[in-house]
Amino acid sequence: MQTETIIYIILAAIIALFLALFQYFTKEKSMSKLNMLFSFLRFLTIFSILLLIINPKFNQVTLSTEKPNLVIAVDNSNSIIHLNQDKKVNDLVEKIKTNESLKDKFNLEFYTFGKDFKNSDTLSFTEKQTNIDNAFNQLDQIYKQTNAPTVLITDGNQTFGNDYEFSLSKYKQAIYPVILGDTTTYTDLRIEQLNVNKYPYLKNRFPIETILVYNGNNTITSKFLVTKGSTTVYSETVSFSKENNSKVLNFTLPASNVGVSSYKATLVPIENEKNKINNSKNFAVEVIDEKTKIAVVSDFIHPDLGAIKKSIESNEQRTISLLNTNSIISQINDFQLIILYQPNRKFSNLFDLLNKANKNRFVIIGTKTDLNFLNQINKNYKHEVTQQLEEYQSELNLSYSPFLIDDIDFESFPPLKSNYGSVNFTVPFEAILSKTIRGVSIKEPLLATFETNGRREAVLFGENIWQWRAQSFLNTKSFNQFDDFIGKLIQYLASKKRRNRLNLEYESFYNGSTNIIIKAQFFDKNYQFDSRESLNIVIKDDTSDTEKVFPLTLKNNNYQVDLSSLPPSEYSFTIKTTNENISKSGTFQILEYNVEQQFLNANVTKLQQLATNSKGESYFIDNTDNLINDLLSDNRYTPIQKSNKNSLPLIDWKYLLIIIALSLAIEWFLRKYNGLI
Repeated sequence: MQTETIIYIILAAIIALFLALFQYFTKEKSMSKLNMLFSFLRFLTIFSILLLIINPKFNQVTLSTEKPNLVIAVDNSNSIIHLNQDKKVNDLVEKIKTNESLKDKFNLEFYTFGKDFKNSDTLSFTEKQTNIDNAFNQLDQIYKQTNAPTVLITDGNQTFGNDYEFSLSKYKQAIYPVILGDTTTYTDLRIEQLNVNKYPYLKNRFPIETILVYNGNNTITSKFLVTKGSTTVYSETVSFSKENNSKVLNFTLPASNVGVSSYKATLVPIENEKNKINNSKNFAVEVIDEKTKIAVVSDFIHPDLGAIKKSIESNEQRTISLLNTNSIISQINDFQLIILYQPNRKFSNLFDLLNKANKNRFVIIGTKTDLNFLNQINKNYKHEVTQQLEEYQSELNLSYSPFLIDDIDFESFPPLKSNYGSVNFTVPFEAILSKTIRGVSIKEPLLATFETNGRREAVLFGENIWQWRAQSFLNTKSFNQFDDFIGKLIQYLASKKRRNRLNLEYESFYNGSTNIIIKAQFFDKNYQFDSRESLNIVIKDDTSDTEKVFPLTLKNNNYQVDLSSLPPSEYSFTIKTTNENISKSGTFQILEYNVEQQFLNANVTKLQQLATNSKGESYFIDNTDNLINDLLSDNRYTPIQKSNKNSLPLIDWKYLLIIIALSLAIEWFLRKYNGLI
């Protein structure tokens, strides 16, 4: 408290005392006990009021002890059961959870990881994938500013994601891997990887690449087979030795029948081989009878052209030709879809031919588009001409009905540069994306589609879509989401199928280790998305002839059902509406494959290196007593005592108001009781 404040308090006490004595002792000669009591109560009241006016501040110091966090991250994938380590893991988790010394020194935090990362200590070992790098990324967000040594209980076998050995560039905590498994080397043959084109074309041959690996010291010979049902369609004898322990086989198979064809690749096991599950892999291809040819027409070079080409050709059913306005004229009938990039008056003949042939088209408008020409030749919409430019960001229309769209975080994408001015449509249209300026929606379409006279057309009012593809990669570390979005738009524009009220999205076949999600959209009679309907799916296992019924749940602008629990087999299904007699059917196949069962040992080397690089220590599951002792004795993880100094003004002290009220009440009561008022 400052000296000036103390002086004010002393003066307040003197003034309060003077006023109290003046009230009761200047008129009375005697100093009776009653007058002394009245004086004290009046002094207390006046002094308290003056203190509130002065409002001194008092410093309050509180001490607290902050314990470091101990993170226990447990591998919850199916490989733990496959390696017979599940009981040991449960015992270790329970041992850590009930250790009083650890609880006294640390805040224990339990997490599980597989494909997903969860804050939980419940273990099921049912996850079909393992992403250790994602676990470190999530932990880094939680414990970025704290001291949190991490116990990593895992076999170290990761099935997808970035190499977790390099996660230490972000995650700065000491890591203590508990290694599940042993270092024993078993003789093993396995199919390490099998690469195949998912969509070959009819009457072509599709390539297959397979990587075969041998662990052992002897020279052995085996046979690699590819079978389709009971028929062997490819075979090759392979030899391995300690020095020559891997083979890469490249071959082709014929695509002779339209539809899904299932195959099984097998590397014949050797005698006494322990793990025979990783000797075979199932795969499938969907043979397609047609290929979509698309032309992109532009009279100048722009990064958008390359991005559009890459995005569309990510689906090998589609090929792109980059042409100018002269070369397209003689080839127009060779393409199912024409993309017109920033048209100007040189596009006049092309527009005439497109209108005569009633061809579907995709128009992209940008800063170099001749809007006067476009307004003149186009009858479906008019763009206001202002000679000004603007940058527009995007907002997804969740009610868009012609086809299913996933939100790929459009709002995070950079703005597209375009012409400022309103757009007026003369035909019914639906906006996929709407324009926003600095987060405010202006109710104008940025990307829209419409159908007129049996023709489908889309128009994008902005350039620099290449930046969207780049941002999508930054967001997800993959181009897939953006390419899928463009692919759906192209599929809609290149097709002339009649619109349905119930639309489905599913794959013809699924790998047994992937999520099996079937999506559906249902529209009312005006083709507006209807979120009030209830949809059910009837699944029939064509092998066992059993049926199951699942409800579809509403998520954003579609209905979904997760069928990941279904065993590998061939299935047919029907999705039905509850309130209306509308249904749609399809078929799919689940291939038998569990990537978590491909491992024979723990990845000891990588886990030990992880411990060394993070200044931690590695342990085997059978020797975890040292882990607990090391954590308890490590001086880096000691509780920290912190002091917190708070400055509290007296006016916040509610008891002072109570004192004032009580002193006034008591004084009034005593004066009333003694007949003084």
